[in-house]
Amino acid sequence: MRRTVFNEDHEAFRETIRAFIEAEVVPVYDEWFAAGQAPRDFYYKLGELGIFGINVPEEFGGAGMDSHKFEAVLYEETARAGVQFGGSGVHVLLALPYIKMLATDEQKKRYLPKFVTGEEMWAIAMTEPGTGSDLAGMKTTARLSEDGTHYVLNGAKTFITGGVHADKVIVCARTSAPTAEDRRFGISLFAVDTKSEGYSVGRKLDKLGLRTSDTAELAFVDVKVPVEDLLGEENKGFSYLGHNLASERWGIAFGAYAQAKAAVRFAKQYVQERTVFGKPVAHFQNTKFELAACQAEVDAAEAVADRATEALDAGELTPAEAASAKLFCTEVAHRVIDRCLQLHGGYGYMNEYPIARLYADNRVNRIYGGTSEIMKSIIAKNMGL
Repeated sequence: MRRTVFNEDHEAFRETIRAFIEAEVVPVYDEWFAAGQAPRDFYYKLGELGIFGINVPEEFGGAGMDSHKFEAVLYEETARAGVQFGGSGVHVLLALPYIKMLATDEQKKRYLPKFVTGEEMWAIAMTEPGTGSDLAGMKTTARLSEDGTHYVLNGAKTFITGGVHADKVIVCARTSAPTAEDRRFGISLFAVDTKSEGYSVGRKLDKLGLRTSDTAELAFVDVKVPVEDLLGEENKGFSYLGHNLASERWGIAFGAYAQAKAAVRFAKQYVQERTVFGKPVAHFQNTKFELAACQAEVDAAEAVADRATEALDAGELTPAEAASAKLFCTEVAHRVIDRCLQLHGGYGYMNEYPIARLYADNRVNRIYGGTSEIMKSIIAKNMGL
């Protein structure tokens, strides 16, 4: 089936990204994997390539696009090569929408030019130790100073991807106590400079997968945040967080589909080259049937991912549709990648093979951005159940 989601511009971008990955990432990726993070200077290269500025207005140094399709190409090409671009996905997919939606013109002039070049990398800090997905239960506080010039930030965050290299972090904190009627009230968002006194990066967390992205614990002890760095209105942070969930879940869904597609590619190549009992593994009927079944699932996931992409670009992707796409694509990827690893035999368990890394990288897709169980709850509620 011919895809219609991409045009000539997207395909030209694909060629550029593929060549960049082959030249700049593949030769050193094992070093990144061993170090547990991509080097900081790699993000300058992404900035030079224009990756960070695709959806940034031209007046701030970006390309002025209003589409997620270039991001979709990135998902496909990084998965195809069996690599990750470190923690840069958070910079673009998670942080940028909040800046574009909430920042004043003055803030955009300060934030976006350095965002585009990679001079300032951004992360977002929501989750806290002990709270998990219950954002309304956060304990981090930001109290306005007596002279009204700054907020004083205290608390801790965990699972913050991009947290080691980040220069700016969007921190969610309580500026008021929750009310009896609404425990979500009182949360605000701040653009916090990581060089601020009292700001510290704790452990770089040792993850099962996504080994090249730096994920860390953060702590704030009397960190002074200028009032000029409040994003949006005070106490309305929870509603802002919900506004971008559809695009976040789209990103996870499309990334999972791309990983499943890559897994079939890796497995097909392996079984054609690997010989057992004097024959290529691809010669056996079971191999053919397994890969055929995987390909059928990938075709279905591709259709769902493409449809969600079109809806997102049109501003029509609903929370329930995003949840459905995330649930379907991540569950498909789980099944497909597991079966493709099985076709590798013992070698599939070795990290030197991309299928092993893909297996570990994929597992978190059914957890972050809302677990599969939460996605089912959203879908069921939309069904009137």
